[in-house]
Amino acid sequence: MTETLADTSAESPEYPAPRAAGCPFDPAPALRDLQADKPLSRVRIWDGTSPWLVTRHDHLRALLGDPRISADPGSPGYPHTTAAAKSNFRTRRSFITMDDPEHARLRRMVTAPFAIRRIEALRPSIQKIVDDRIDTMLAGSGPVDLVEEFALPVPSLVICELLGVPYEDHDFFQRNTKVLVRRTSTPEDVLAASDALTGYLDDLLSAKRVRPGDDLLSTLATERVDTGQLTRHEAARTGVLLLAAGHETTANMIALGTLALLHHPDQLALLRDTEDPGTVAGAVEELLRYLTIVHSGRRRAALADIEIDGQVIRAGDGVVFAGEVANRDPEAFPDPDRLDLTRDARRHVAFGYGVHQCLGQPLARVELQVVYGTLYRRIPTLALATDVDRLRFKHDGFVYGVHELPVTW
Repeated sequence: MTETLADTSAESPEYPAPRAAGCPFDPAPALRDLQADKPLSRVRIWDGTSPWLVTRHDHLRALLGDPRISADPGSPGYPHTTAAAKSNFRTRRSFITMDDPEHARLRRMVTAPFAIRRIEALRPSIQKIVDDRIDTMLAGSGPVDLVEEFALPVPSLVICELLGVPYEDHDFFQRNTKVLVRRTSTPEDVLAASDALTGYLDDLLSAKRVRPGDDLLSTLATERVDTGQLTRHEAARTGVLLLAAGHETTANMIALGTLALLHHPDQLALLRDTEDPGTVAGAVEELLRYLTIVHSGRRRAALADIEIDGQVIRAGDGVVFAGEVANRDPEAFPDPDRLDLTRDARRHVAFGYGVHQCLGQPLARVELQVVYGTLYRRIPTLALATDVDRLRFKHDGFVYGVHELPVTW
């Protein structure tokens, strides 16, 4: 028996669902219940519509790999995250919200700098950035906010170096990025932040057409814009995407991952005491699986009828992929609520799946490997400097984390 829109009503559970008090690392209990009882079901989102919610790991991979699933926010039935996102999606377009062939055309323009070999070549400079930030913290006295002093500066410095963005502008782009990733931002605020970032990147691209450097924005300006392969607006929007995603997500993983490890001292000891790069790399994959900081779902729409597990997703239906609970699927990861740094977690979907999976994942992995492999070894007595219940978690954001993380040593 298949489910149709007529079967949905106000009885559908709301999404996003709240996490349980005192369980900041775990997905919302309502999502776990759906995964166990009705893994492919309708939910109700902010505008009263009822898209499908995908909670199983195998369903998520199957559907995100299906070309009948569209990432275009202009597709009928697309489940926008907020009123601001719905109002502004046409002005904020980048290749991650396009379908092939346009998606593939634009993504290819920036693939080479994120190739694994190119990113591995950056490891020494990333190591220096991490060591310098730790030196700065140790030169002072605790407690310090790890977010402000370490977790946010490290990926910001790295992405600035890769793109060719002046780091002295970090207050500007970090402030505007926070507006974009906050669910409570108004359409007007999002439009203003988006326009400010787009204008900023456009100005940088114009400058690099005259004086190019050895960076990605210079390549876009001289090899893509000047040759007519990209418009200036397409290049600027691509720059906004890479700059915003390149620091915000990794910063949250650094801080939230540190908090999770402090709550699991046996796992922290495994990571702190190892000198094996393979062990560190495996720990990164498990922390990505366990935390899954993208916690408002990846949004898509069906372009054609799709039958899966006895259900039919109709053309024009919205689909939301809850990666945070799919990565806790016991069918994919035995004992999924246990943080186990020795687990083989490589099949996680923290970076998405299919043609739209995160372009910057090689960079994020290397950054996290350097951070997790260095911070706790350099500061073996690192400890939380406040009670957990006093921390402010980012329940209001598209990317989960903590606003501040006071630590001492």
